[in-house]
Amino acid sequence: MMRIFSKALQRRSAALLALGLSGMASVAHAVADLPGGPAVNQLNLHPPVTEIATGQSQLHWLMLVICAIIFVAVFSVMFYSIWKHRKSVGHKPADFHESLTVEVIWTAIPFLIVIGMALPATKVVIAMKDTTNADLTVKITGMQWRWGYDYLRGEGEGIGFISALDRSHRILSDEGGPKAGSDVADYLLKVDHPMVVPVGKKIRLILTANDVIHSWAVPSFGVHQDAIPGFVRDTWFRADAVGDYYGQCAKICGKEHAYMPIHVKVLSAADYTRWVEAEQKKMAALADDPNKVWEVAELTKRGEAVYAANCAACHQPNGKGMGPIMALDGSAVVLDADKSNQIKVLLNGRVGGAAAMPSWQQLSDTEIAAVITYTKNSWSNKTGQLVQPSEVAQARK
Repeated sequence: MMRIFSKALQRRSAALLALGLSGMASVAHAVADLPGGPAVNQLNLHPPVTEIATGQSQLHWLMLVICAIIFVAVFSVMFYSIWKHRKSVGHKPADFHESLTVEVIWTAIPFLIVIGMALPATKVVIAMKDTTNADLTVKITGMQWRWGYDYLRGEGEGIGFISALDRSHRILSDEGGPKAGSDVADYLLKVDHPMVVPVGKKIRLILTANDVIHSWAVPSFGVHQDAIPGFVRDTWFRADAVGDYYGQCAKICGKEHAYMPIHVKVLSAADYTRWVEAEQKKMAALADDPNKVWEVAELTKRGEAVYAANCAACHQPNGKGMGPIMALDGSAVVLDADKSNQIKVLLNGRVGGAAAMPSWQQLSDTEIAAVITYTKNSWSNKTGQLVQPSEVAQARK
């Protein structure tokens, strides 16, 4: 019986190993170098494109060389001493307990090494913290699980948007990843609205979060700054080359942590100006009259777009939810005649179990009213209820 069981276990293990290897081969086939992002078999730091990242890279190699020299020197002396003064060739151990010379030497040498390492490290750290004289100031808000960008000062002042994982990549992930033979180089790094900055300009970043701790990290810029609720931190970068650069949230911020990429598009000065003009026109076109009274059909159509961009990734396009995420189709909160309950959930979020949800205060009053109206009148939810933006504005107070 044991022999039969052992053979069955071996066959099953072999099958699992073959399946794992085939899966690894499929994934490896789909992966390629991403300019401005991770590379296949990358061993070194990302190629730097900022002064700070260059300083960090040089510091990294300086420390590595110093540590390697210390390692070789210490172990060479140790092995030489062990071999040259071994008992088998007649050497006898020295008989002493204290040596002022030895004490001074092994105190002075490490002290000088530490000073030699600390000076260049301090120079880089001080440069990382110098956010003065910025050409552009951008506020970055981490939220589960996307980034909010608000241009506060400089060219583009007043522009603001939410950047989230591109919907097509979330679908790819739900289906098990890119298929063999596909050329998706930016898998899980593509976003719907990248951050855009001009080349050669000093960009000051002000970071915070509205729920849990996040971390905005773009290796090619040498930037890795925590975004903490209730605190404001700042850092900066100046990109020296036009291109696309990628990063990810570097804090484990919840179940969707893997779906919180960063994409920064660095443009020439002329192209950046054109981007600013285009964004300002889009914002003007989307600006809503706060006093407008909407009809159900019009607001539902607007809400469908808001839902697809922000809610469908978790609650699914059919409103059925998935796993621990509650369904909106047939939800008691959605069907409740008291519309204020659903408004409060979107504005304040909710903590606890399957009903947990982050706050969506970053959406406008019209967007929140639209998405609530959409959920109340979609799938099997045929309530006929309508939420006006003025009701959301009142709930914010």
